Parts: sequence; C-alpha cells; structure tokens
Amino acid sequence: MIESKDNPQIKYLKKLQTKKYRDEYNEFLIFGEHLIEEAEKHGEIVKLYTTNHEKKGLLISESLMKDLNFTKTAFDRLAIVKKIDKKINSNKVLILEDVQDPTNVGALLRSAAAFGFKKVYISNKTADIYNERCIRASQGSIFHISVERTNIYNKIEELRKNGYSVIVADINEENEIGYVDKLAIVLGNEGSGVSDKVKELSDALVTIKTETVESLNVSVAGSILMYEWSLRWK
Repeated sequence: MIESKDNPQIKYLKKLQTKKYRDEYNEFLIFGEHLIEEAEKHGEIVKLYTTNHEKKGLLISESLMKDLNFTKTAFDRLAIVKKIDKKINSNKVLILEDVQDPTNVGALLRSAAAFGFKKVYISNKTADIYNERCIRASQGSIFHISVERTNIYNKIEELRKNGYSVIVADINEENEIGYVDKLAIVLGNEGSGVSDKVKELSDALVTIKTETVESLNVSVAGSILMYEWSLRWK
C-alpha cells in the first residue's frame, strides 16, 4: 500500500490535476465506478488506484485518496486514462466559442452525446474537457463523442464549404431557417455570448424565447437547441 504523499506515483497523480501536465503527458484522471466502467469500455486505462482491498487497483491510503479527490465525499477508486482520440463524422456538430466554466462544458458534452451531436469543436479559450469538473458533469459522455480544440473561425468556414448550415444562439435576434441536411450549432461565452465574427460567418441566428428571465445558462440553452434540432432528423 502507498501511504506517503512523497511517493513518485502520488506526485504524478497530483500533477495530472493541472492542465499543463495533462497536456504534457497526454493523460488525465477519472474518479468513481461509473467513469471507470466507461473508460474500460471506450477509453484506455493506464493504471487503477483504490482504497478498497476488494477492488482492482493499486492500494493507496484513504488520506491520499481524499487528498486527490475533488469532491467532499471521496471515491474509493481512481484511474489514469489516456486522452481520447476518437474520429467521428457527424451531420450534427456543436461548436463552443470560449465557454469557460468546465461544468457548463461538461453538461453540453453530455447533451451533445444524448442528442446525436457526436462531433464537437471547441475554441482555444474554451475550458479543458479533461478538467475534473467537466468530466464529472459530462457523466462519461466524453468517451462517446469526438472533441477537437481548434481555430473555430477557420472550422466554421470549412464546415460551410462542406455543406453545413451554421446557426448561432443569440438572445437578441432570430432568422428563419428550415430543414437542413448538415447542421452546426455555435454557443458562446457565458458573459459575452458569441462574437461578432462568428455571427458574420453564420447562416442564421436563433433565440429561445423566455417569459420571466432575460436569458438562460449556456448549457441549458444549448441542450434545448440540440434537442429541438434533433427532432428534425426523426
């Protein structure tokens, strides 16, 4: 059993709590049985750690596991997983421009998987999908979709050339748009929304009409739009 926080393996696990080292080593951490099961089916687990003698994994002390966990109630298992490299083509695409809250990003990835938006492009300033809060909010959906960090402005132009209609969520304006064969939905930053540059590149603006609130959280708005548009493919 590992009991010392100075153990090289524990130090490595601590490093993977930061984006810098996740990017450097191309690995990330997951906690709990549900995510580990998803990783075993769809990901590539490098190593398992546990505080439970009856479960698979290298034993570590409960105090170390508690220190590594992000939640108040510590899970009894964690895993190091290789970053996901899925290549998926989809006629329904989600694009995130500078969505900065990892929980919002995770919730959007979960909805994208649920409603068939299997390809997701995120801007360079969007939150890291391997942040623990994002992974937890996604409920394992990161293992079911393809996420690519890219220059989204170039990507939008490329998608339009390939026959995609690009629609932008906006609280102020709306254009009419009918059925399309290929669709990309763009969602913007929590505070400032989508940029003028994205609006200029898009084919249409859509809004979700509300009664007693001015606007919706980006993850809620995005989920509604993805659900609404998923109905048009049925």
